[in-house]
Amino acid sequence: MANYRKLFPVLALSSAVLLSVPYLVPHTGWLILFGFIPLLCMENIAFQTGKKHFFFWHFLTFVLWNAFTTFWVCNATVGGGIFAIVANSLQMSLVFGLFRLGRKVLKGPAPYALLAFLWIAWEKYYLTVAEISWPWLVLGNAFAGNVSLVQWYEFTGVLGGSLWVWAVNLAVFGLMMMVADGTFFTRSPKARCLLLCGVAMTVLCPILVSGHLYYHYQEDEENPLEVVAAQPNFDPYQKFESLSQDQQTSILLSQLSGALDSSEVKKPLLILVPETFTSDVWLNVPWDSQTLRDMRDFLRGYPGATIITGASTHEFWSVNDAGSPRLDRGLYPYVGNTAPSITARRLGSGMWYESHNSAIKVDTTLNLEFYHKSKLVVGTELTPYPKVFCPLDNMLGGVMARDLPQGYAKNLWIEPGVRIAPVICYESVYGEWCRGYVKDGAQALAIITNDAWWGNTPGYRQHLRYACLRAIETRRDVIRCANTGISAIIDQRGNVIDKTSWWQPAVLRGRINLSDRKTHFVLYGDIIGRMSVVFSLLMLLSLVVRLITNKRN
Repeated sequence: MANYRKLFPVLALSSAVLLSVPYLVPHTGWLILFGFIPLLCMENIAFQTGKKHFFFWHFLTFVLWNAFTTFWVCNATVGGGIFAIVANSLQMSLVFGLFRLGRKVLKGPAPYALLAFLWIAWEKYYLTVAEISWPWLVLGNAFAGNVSLVQWYEFTGVLGGSLWVWAVNLAVFGLMMMVADGTFFTRSPKARCLLLCGVAMTVLCPILVSGHLYYHYQEDEENPLEVVAAQPNFDPYQKFESLSQDQQTSILLSQLSGALDSSEVKKPLLILVPETFTSDVWLNVPWDSQTLRDMRDFLRGYPGATIITGASTHEFWSVNDAGSPRLDRGLYPYVGNTAPSITARRLGSGMWYESHNSAIKVDTTLNLEFYHKSKLVVGTELTPYPKVFCPLDNMLGGVMARDLPQGYAKNLWIEPGVRIAPVICYESVYGEWCRGYVKDGAQALAIITNDAWWGNTPGYRQHLRYACLRAIETRRDVIRCANTGISAIIDQRGNVIDKTSWWQPAVLRGRINLSDRKTHFVLYGDIIGRMSVVFSLLMLLSLVVRLITNKRN
């Protein structure tokens, strides 16, 4: 067995590659069904030989997996990218370390069940309540390039895919161990046949169910909505150095004019403009924004059209009748030396303000609607644990962003009576969050994003494919508008119906189908994640009891 330790680098690299390829190459999602097997084999060797300090090897495996798949984050922020890779790998290793601890006192398949449930419970935490959240590598996301395999996400959500990954990996690994130690051959022919059939069905049953759902699903095409996604293709690193906001707005509206015929636009039309397109909107006086006024003037030539635009918005603190600060879009600004909130920033005039990453609905009326992004990116949009980190950030000169979230999924209304989910960028990675829009009545998902920060890397392609999973979970059509691409129309089976090219100005025009039906996932949420949390807690409690009992004995 000692010589087998020389295999550790090969096994670590093998697991990292098998786990990474599905996120990088479409139609390779099936590889992750076997991705943990080399790591489990390596752990079994270490367990059988009593190898110490094995933490390094599974941590290395997870670092390689994270680095291979999300290295592109470093294009936007080197420090943030390294932190994401190391911190995410460390959390994975802690989960794996608890499994190794469980092997010392739990017998049979119990520690492997603990590993699966604990891992999915950790993913559940990442997808819902974590302040610092990076769920990019949730195992169920690996099938985003194989939507025909996971149509049953409409029942389970993406964590159903995570459960499938663990079920297959553990079933195949268990069979391999039985063959290796000879116990497989000591069983009766009938038992061996049942074991083989059980493993095969673990792999094939979800695929067969998904195929049936995929080929028999029919969209309701009686209620379509015309949509247009504008892709102006502004380099975010040069956005304001090369062009003023007025110039950018002029280019965008010229793009739209060339793609629309005013005589055709008489029925409802949704026009999407990318995330953070403008930054000249103060929510206290929104119509002081030249961009919003230009958009409203443009829409007067297109009856029935509505724009949803992305914007970096700001809101200054005002005062109430007693002179106390308030944040409710009053017209009289609060001026003082004391910050009215932990997240407030100060203007040179002594005023204090807050910021948002917003989606704004604009039509020909004076009635604007706002939604503020709630799933925020740490550092570039969010200062986590503000009572701790905001004072530190102030000492550093304010290097972290402090956008305030909406706090709940809010739909925007398109006349007459169409409810659209304004999903902003990173939010499209969160199935439970997008479920909230649909549960509240959203008839389609409209994703606005700006993926150019990552450059021409796998990042923007992964992000597009994750939108396909949201379409399946909610059975909603998706219109996706990206500043530099890829803008796309996605149907309710997760198929990309039409799309633009990367890094080219474009206008994508088409139609999406509206739906009012609610899937099992929308109605009941992430049942597998909740069950995994319960099972994990029970098994961890059992582990603690066993450890205490063994120590006393």
